[in-house]
Amino acid sequence: MPIDLNNILVVGISSRALFDLEKENSIFENEPLGKYIEYQRDNENTVLSKGTAFPLIEALLKLNNLFDGEKVVEVIVMSRNSPDTGLRILNSIKHYGLDIIRSAFSGGEPLSPYLESFKVDLFLSKDEGDVQYAIDNGVAAALLYAPPKDYEPDTEHIRIAFDADAVIFSDESEQIYKEHGLEAFQKHESENEDNPIPPGNFMNFLEILSRIQNKCGIDNSPLKVAIVTARSFPANIRIIKTLRSLGVYVNESFFLGGLPKDEVLKAFRPHIFFDDQDVHAGPASQHVPSGRVPYKSNPKLKK
Repeated sequence: MPIDLNNILVVGISSRALFDLEKENSIFENEPLGKYIEYQRDNENTVLSKGTAFPLIEALLKLNNLFDGEKVVEVIVMSRNSPDTGLRILNSIKHYGLDIIRSAFSGGEPLSPYLESFKVDLFLSKDEGDVQYAIDNGVAAALLYAPPKDYEPDTEHIRIAFDADAVIFSDESEQIYKEHGLEAFQKHESENEDNPIPPGNFMNFLEILSRIQNKCGIDNSPLKVAIVTARSFPANIRIIKTLRSLGVYVNESFFLGGLPKDEVLKAFRPHIFFDDQDVHAGPASQHVPSGRVPYKSNPKLKK
């Protein structure tokens, strides 16, 4: 039955982000291709362990059960495996009962050219090249860390946490901070508190989540969204006013003023946390599933 991917949340997920394929990836990178093919065939009925993004994908797919057959989320597995070696991935999806019916196996070729074909709104991967391509082309994308040990996801809610600048919003304000310091940054944000912050790659994703929240009803929505940012007063006012102007509802916000983010995230227990800096996303990844959002290929921040 045809489906219009323009009207639902489409998540493109690499097989290494969904499942633990680090051993298999090592064989692929360090052994002849025939050795990898043989290994995958010999183990195609061995179920893969859950990867970093598995809790998020499992939770998002459950949203489709709330609307009497109407899909609000579509997940597409995107893998550099060939269809032959990808059979193990499909068998593992079946084992876990994930409602994923679409897949793309590129046989070793980059996945990035197919993001537009599938109308992907969020792309999660462990391949830096594919993630960078997505970011450069305006798609929300993150490079995932290894899954945290002893993480227990919330089974009643879907919890998603975002950094603000260079993730939800553009890197415009962060550039001012990097180039001119905190005082100049605070002054700029105060003077512009009534001017919405320009959107970043993740704003579209956040707006889709907000629409799903409204569809569920704010009081009954299983989606819980948080912003966890180093901003503090008075720079936090501009964030609140920007989200209000867009009609985007955020359940919780933490304006930490430079305090470490990992302990707050440990308490919030998101299914995933997105941040542009390894200094924040790295420590967070020890407690909760996390992804680093790269800067675009040519900005001042990357330098």
